[in-house]
Amino acid sequence: MKKTLATCTLLLVFLAPAAQAEEIGCITTAWKLIGANHKVCVQAFDDPKVKGVSCHISQAKTGGIAGTFGVAEDPSQFSIACRQVGPIIIEGKLPKEETAFSESTSLFFKDTKVTRLFDAKRNTLVYVAISRKLIEGAPANSISTVPVRPWSEK
Repeated sequence: MKKTLATCTLLLVFLAPAAQAEEIGCITTAWKLIGANHKVCVQAFDDPKVKGVSCHISQAKTGGIAGTFGVAEDPSQFSIACRQVGPIIIEGKLPKEETAFSESTSLFFKDTKVTRLFDAKRNTLVYVAISRKLIEGAPANSISTVPVRPWSEK
């Protein structure tokens, strides 16, 4: 039963509609004699359902031999900043909560997920980045907000 649940959850994570990230660059945080250096990488993604909103997320990436071969588990250390970059166009009705971006941070069972919430009272989009583990959660999180306002080309 647990194996079936784990397989179904992994399929949902990989099949869920979410934005594709574009790598902006990486900064070395610790030099490693053997294997890749530890680093912080910055990626950008556009909200797939809200045109005119882009987010940048920075994440710690584990180096060493395991990091070189892509089998290291990255730490739950990240930050997010989202901004209006053009006229905000919302296609259809936004659900109260929806995944805007998801990326695996280990070979198995761990990912960083950005969820978009809508604060109707304040007319604001709220983006919350969290680290998720299939077996146990992590309290690491980061938040960014984007007020929905008219766009001025001035």
